[in-house]
Amino acid sequence: MTGSNYTVGQLAKATDTKAVTIRYYEQQGLLPSATRTPAGYRLYTEVERDRLLFIRRSRGLGFSLDDVRELLGLADRKAHSCAAVDAKVEHQLAQVRERIRDLQGLENELTRLIACCQGGVIEECRIIESLSNRSVVNPMSADPV
Repeated sequence: MTGSNYTVGQLAKATDTKAVTIRYYEQQGLLPSATRTPAGYRLYTEVERDRLLFIRRSRGLGFSLDDVRELLGLADRKAHSCAAVDAKVEHQLAQVRERIRDLQGLENELTRLIACCQGGVIEECRIIESLSNRSVVNPMSADPV
């Protein structure tokens, strides 16, 4: 569709994004307001398509809408240093690594629970007993449950 306009449905298909999400991003100011046909249909250009793809990729990397808004603002300042972008990505990476550590703790605890299962009936279930025991430490914190 080089040089063409996209309806919201065509843009949705071209970017694998739901039309309602495109409208939401427009309402949130992440996408500029679309031009309208005389019949009131939204029309988007390749510029909006590329911006939407930027938003989707950023969201796929776990950035919040506020982070995406900030990244878009930085991206619009073509001649500025990319130090702020680097800092934003480094911060996101630190958050991802923290979530990975938390998930590894959960994995270890679930593995421990599975290892204590000896089969049998619920009344004798070690997993239920362990989950019910108030002295068991929550793997996500150092505080007793």
